[in-house]
Formats: sequence, structure tokens, C-alpha cells
Amino acid sequence: MTDTAQSLSEFKKIVNAEEYFQFFQLPYDQHFVNINRLHILKQFSLLIREIDHVFPDLNEAEQLGKYRDALAEAYQVFLTNSPLETKLFKVFQEKPKNVVLLQDIGTN
Repeated sequence: MTDTAQSLSEFKKIVNAEEYFQFFQLPYDQHFVNINRLHILKQFSLLIREIDHVFPDLNEAEQLGKYRDALAEAYQVFLTNSPLETKLFKVFQEKPKNVVLLQDIGTN
């Protein structure tokens, strides 16, 4: 990781997924990030929120270390699961309206 001089203030200036990976010096596949960008960032933001809630008293270096681990975890989630399986976004959580799914049709 980078030195703590650039720390949280630099972290908060990051605007895209690639910059997060570069900031934390994590390897990533550009094609994979292009396909899963929103899902990785959404998962990352959820993990950051949890870290901030569970560990409110971390010093800056510890906090950034946990954020680094969270980004690696968010990336890994989508290497092994599809966005549909993770259901991060509301559109995946809602049951479709005016649609009958094959699994809902009983056989007689």
C-alpha cells in the first residue's frame, strides 16, 4: 500500500474502479472490471460502510488496510458469483410484475 501521507484524503478523491485498484496496488483484469464495474463498486461501498460501522476507532492505516481487503473481496465475489446471484441492486431483488415465471406454473 502507499504511505499514509496520501491516505484517506487521497482515497476520497478517487472516482473510478481502476483508480481504487491502483491506489491499493491490487492486480485486476480490465475486461472483468469493465463488465462488473457497478457490481464491484456497489459491493465495495457496502463493505466500507460495514467496516466504518464495526470499526469506528481504527487509525488511518488500519482503515485503509481494511478498505484494501474489502476491495479485493468485492472483486473476488464476482469472480465466483454472477451479479444476478448476488442481488445487490433493487432491480434484482424485486419480483417482476405482470410476468408468470415457469417455476410458478403448477403441473396438473
